[in-house]
Amino acid sequence: MLPDSSLDNEEHAMSGSINRVLVVDDSRLQRRILVASLQKWGFDVVEAESGAAAMEICRQDPPDLILSDWMMPGMNGLEFCQAFREQSKDNYAYFILLTSKSEKNEVAEGLDAGADDFLTKPVSSDELRARISAGERILKMQRELSEKNRIVSDTLDELQSVYDAIDQDLIQARKIQESLVPELSKEFGSSTVSLLLKPCGHIGGDLVGMFCPGVNRIGFYSIDVSGHGITSAMMTARLGGYLSSTYFDQNVGMEQRFKRFYALRQPDEVARLLNARLIADTGIEEYFTMAYCIVDLRSGVLKMVQAGHPHPLLLRRDGSTEFLGKGGVPIGLVPDISYSQEEVVLEKGDRLLLYSDGFTEARLENGEMLEVEGLLDLISKCDSRQSGKEFLDDLYWNLTQILSQEYGLEDDVSATLFEYEGP
Repeated sequence: MLPDSSLDNEEHAMSGSINRVLVVDDSRLQRRILVASLQKWGFDVVEAESGAAAMEICRQDPPDLILSDWMMPGMNGLEFCQAFREQSKDNYAYFILLTSKSEKNEVAEGLDAGADDFLTKPVSSDELRARISAGERILKMQRELSEKNRIVSDTLDELQSVYDAIDQDLIQARKIQESLVPELSKEFGSSTVSLLLKPCGHIGGDLVGMFCPGVNRIGFYSIDVSGHGITSAMMTARLGGYLSSTYFDQNVGMEQRFKRFYALRQPDEVARLLNARLIADTGIEEYFTMAYCIVDLRSGVLKMVQAGHPHPLLLRRDGSTEFLGKGGVPIGLVPDISYSQEEVVLEKGDRLLLYSDGFTEARLENGEMLEVEGLLDLISKCDSRQSGKEFLDDLYWNLTQILSQEYGLEDDVSATLFEYEGP
């Protein structure tokens, strides 16, 4: 029997997380003794004479605390504990086994079954109260943790919803960005311009393109906007309008003459006009590098401006290579700057490759960057008899085979290939 204690006279309930207590014992006398003390302490007490009856109570209204005898006919306390834990994974209750067992292996068996604590019969009122207080502290912490986990889970669900919405927006943004490059390969007479655009994310800050105001005159370019992501992509959309292949009246690279036809502006003038527009736009911190070329298909004369972009690579028909340009200043950094222009004469079978630094700054397995020497090596692995589009796809595939698996593609990769085949 429970010995007398001054705590038995307390009329108020214990504060905390435990309100409802289930007492399970096949002895009516033992149940009455436990129930009397628990009710004096202010608990809502229910009782069961067997493990099976206790399981039915737990199914209908799970308690906060369970006091269960170990030795009972039918389902014993250990089996009841195991069944309760399997059923009530979401509603944790503190489980105390009442037993005369004290061997370490038996205690371990009870803990493995899911019991939280043990009380040895006959049960002391003071010890019972102390064990319930300890259980209440543990249960309170467990429920606080569960509530925090619920809040975290709800927050993650909300973040997932926001992410999914952003992801859908980015997918749509990518479609819009892809519309800036409607054709990846186009023939101009017997010559061809081919384009490659591979963002490292949903959207990117690289832009390639071409336009033709009339027979035997074409312009093409490769642009790399500073930074990554949405801001850079918005800038490429703006630049796509400035160099539109459809609306010549908006294209900075063209000017109307005699209200009859459009002519190509000189590359250095195009760079200057673009620089003036970006500098004039307050609040814009982005800048971009660019290689922009125009070519007369009759003579093979190609004029080019390089504004901080990687040096264009001239691939001669005889297999020799030459990097063109002197560097230059990116567009949108310095106001009122002039840009130098270079000129080269192409022979039939020559090709000119404009590319972004996503190629040369790609990180390899050894941690080093590809650099221009690595680019030349990649090009040497491509079949020169391929079409321009096949050549660029092969070049990109060769790059992916040597990329660092740890870092992957860290920057957008883009290229423009011009193949000259004479007038």
